[in-house]
Amino acid sequence: MFDNFLVFLAKHPRIIPEPLLRGLFLFAADVCWLLHIGGVKQLERNLRHVLESRDGSVTQKDLRKASHRGMRSYFTYFAEAMTVGGQTDERLLARARPIGPGLPICKELVHDNPGSAPMAISHQGNWDYEGFLAANVLAPVTVTAERLKNQKLLDTFIEIRKRMDITVFLTGQPHLIEKLENALAKPHVLVPLLADRDLSRHGEFVHAFGSTIRVARGPATLALDTGKPLFVVNMFREKLQGEARRRAGIRYGYVVDISAPVDIDRFRGLPREEAIHAISQAWVDVWSRDISAHPEDWHMLQPIFIEDLDISRLKDVPDEVMEELKQINGNRQKR
Repeated sequence: MFDNFLVFLAKHPRIIPEPLLRGLFLFAADVCWLLHIGGVKQLERNLRHVLESRDGSVTQKDLRKASHRGMRSYFTYFAEAMTVGGQTDERLLARARPIGPGLPICKELVHDNPGSAPMAISHQGNWDYEGFLAANVLAPVTVTAERLKNQKLLDTFIEIRKRMDITVFLTGQPHLIEKLENALAKPHVLVPLLADRDLSRHGEFVHAFGSTIRVARGPATLALDTGKPLFVVNMFREKLQGEARRRAGIRYGYVVDISAPVDIDRFRGLPREEAIHAISQAWVDVWSRDISAHPEDWHMLQPIFIEDLDISRLKDVPDEVMEELKQINGNRQKR
């Protein structure tokens, strides 16, 4: 029922005025936060790792403030996703601005020259705005998306993204990596991959925020196999003022921070599996610094840290990760 409502909104993006729709979604976020439902508890567990890693400790009051901002940021994305199809190109471009040491490097590579590049992205900000910005400022974008139970909802969002010059490959299809490598073989292409959580047997365990998480191998694999530079992209909100706010039509826009390319050449002498692990750890190190700076815009409401995972359901867990988990469980029992 709710999915069908979302399909209706996405197909009729002007039927509810955007300010009203944003207000409704923010009200829903406040209710979920207040009642501790809708993933709030898991969001707070995830944020605790980030804040304690950054600050050394975090009070319950500060954690609740962070989760409140996080839920409002998360639900804002849904409001924006419902209305993106009704926005003008000018307004969409006014809602996100690119920065970062990798911006001029990436632009020279894929815009000024017929190059291509993979990118590691995460559950942050607004992927539609990010993809539209990249397609207009840098190069057309090819992404992956998970299959949804509601086919109409999936088809609706794929169609919207096609109109934004974003090509979508669904996960789970055969030879997906090969298809992405073929995309990177073409001129003027960016391949951002959502990579901060992958609990499949193919995920790579890396260190982040004083713990261990399992991320997707895609960015590292593409960079290693194609020789293309790997960029890390973080996205966070900023308050708009004056003319920028008028052009965007909203109070908050987004900053798209593109890192300098991860130096993968230093890992080429390693065996393949070690190289993929090392490259994955390298981009996670870059990514985690921006998450620490803007934790409220990390929309991770699912278990990601090893302490919260059911290891019995995971496959191909390295011995060192199993040993780490045993130590964690042992410490819990001592408390």
